[in-house]
Amino acid sequence: MRVAIVENTRITHHGQVGVALHEQAARIGLYRPWADGTLPDMAGYDALVVFGGEQAATDDHMHPYLPRLADLMARTADGGKATLGICLGSQIMARGLGAENRLGGTREFGWCDMTLTEAAATDPVLGALPGQFPIFQWHSDTFTLPPGAQHLATSPIAPVQCYRFGRAGYGMQFHFEVNRPMAADWLREFPALIESISPGWGAGFADHATTRGAAADRHGLAIARAWVGLI
Repeated sequence: MRVAIVENTRITHHGQVGVALHEQAARIGLYRPWADGTLPDMAGYDALVVFGGEQAATDDHMHPYLPRLADLMARTADGGKATLGICLGSQIMARGLGAENRLGGTREFGWCDMTLTEAAATDPVLGALPGQFPIFQWHSDTFTLPPGAQHLATSPIAPVQCYRFGRAGYGMQFHFEVNRPMAADWLREFPALIESISPGWGAGFADHATTRGAAADRHGLAIARAWVGLI
C-alpha cells in the first residue's frame, strides 16, 4: 500500500499510526505544505493521513494551502479512499466537508476520557473499543458535525470528537496516535507551554503515564490498526 502523509508543523510524530503502517509495510509519501505548499496527488496513493499543528484550520492568511488541503481531504474521503485527519487534520477535513470551524474555548489537554456514541458500536474502527476510554488531547478549537457524517465519539468540552464520512473517512479530534514516549518528548520540547496550559501536569507525568497513559497506548494502537485495515 502507498500512503500519503501530510504534516502541518515542524515537530510531527507519527506515533501509533506509524507503528500500524509499518506493520503492513506501507510505502510513505511525506508532504510538508507548511514549508513549501506541496500537496499529494492522490491518484498515486491508496490512503491519506493528515496530522495536527498549532495553526487554526482557517488560518489561510498564514497558510494559504489550507483551503486546498480541506478540499483534497473531502474529495478523497468522498471517493472512498481511506482518509484520516487527526486534531488539526480533523478540523481541516470538517471544513472541507462543509462543517463550521469554531476557534478557541474548547481546550483539552492530557489523557482525557472519551465516550463513544451508540453508532460507534458497529463502526469498523471504533466498534471493538470500550464505551469510555482515556486518550490524549491537545487542542482548543473544535467544529460542528459535517453534513452526512456519522457522529462516533464525544466529550463534555468538545462534543464532536470523532466522525466518519463515507466508507473510510475519519476525523478524530483526539490524539490517538500519541503514545507515552511521544507525550514525553512533547513535554521535553514544550515544558513552559505545557505548564501554562496545565499547571503541574509535567510534575505528575510519571503517574499519569503509568495509569491512563498505558491504557491510552493500547486503545490508540487498536484504533490505528483498525483504520489501516480499511486501506
